[in-house]
Amino acid sequence: MKEQAVAKVYAKALLELGDEAKISIADELTKLTEVINTSNELENVLFLEVFTTDEKQAVFADIAKKLNLSPITTETIKFLVDEKRVGILPLIVKEVIVIDDERRGFIKGTIEGNAEAIDDATKNKIVSFLKAKLGREPKLEFKKNVNMTAGFKVTVEDLQLDASLDNQLEQFKNSVLSE
Repeated sequence: MKEQAVAKVYAKALLELGDEAKISIADELTKLTEVINTSNELENVLFLEVFTTDEKQAVFADIAKKLNLSPITTETIKFLVDEKRVGILPLIVKEVIVIDDERRGFIKGTIEGNAEAIDDATKNKIVSFLKAKLGREPKLEFKKNVNMTAGFKVTVEDLQLDASLDNQLEQFKNSVLSE
């Protein structure tokens, strides 16, 4: 929990610095994350304590140059390496993306169901309902949940709408037993 709070502080500071310099920090960190995720060796060098700070700095400097990262992003990650806090970089990136999406008016969520996919008409109805309720456009991803009998469960931030048959049966059972 402490690391999450620290990551949020770094993310807010990075985004503010990026705004002042008119740089999209979210795009830069997304690019960097994609490169790190494609190379186990690079991930090992940056995140394992087997390598020295100088080795990590040298490798990162090459990556930053090739990706044409801004001085703000480059210096921030160098600072994280120096302070032995580079391990929270994935949390910082996640927080930057979340804050950036919120600024743009987007929110992310999931739709769970037992089918292979959700039809566009149903998804559009759910998106319209959530947009009216939340005042922002949700980006919803469908996930198959084999434990559900029928229906859907929608989760967006801390809002959960459960229109599954399992939930309805549970509510019915509770209402019958409470009488």
